Amino acid sequence: MAKGRSRSAITGKYVTRAAAARRPRVTVTETGGNRSSGTAHRSAITGRYVTAATAARRPRTTVTENR
Repeated sequence: MAKGRSRSAITGKYVTRAAAARRPRVTVTETGGNRSSGTAHRSAITGRYVTAATAARRPRTTVTENR
């Protein structure tokens, strides 16, 4: 498991590393600082940034981040 804080894509709440390990497809591990502005959407499954339309279609597996 990568270092950083893990967050549930379903609830948006931070979860323990153990919980993230049990549910990797719906958990995003955040690393680094939050130094930019704007909003981004990231897939909990792939970890890649996705468009707003994709985030709207898949709200349970997408995390919206304020960057």
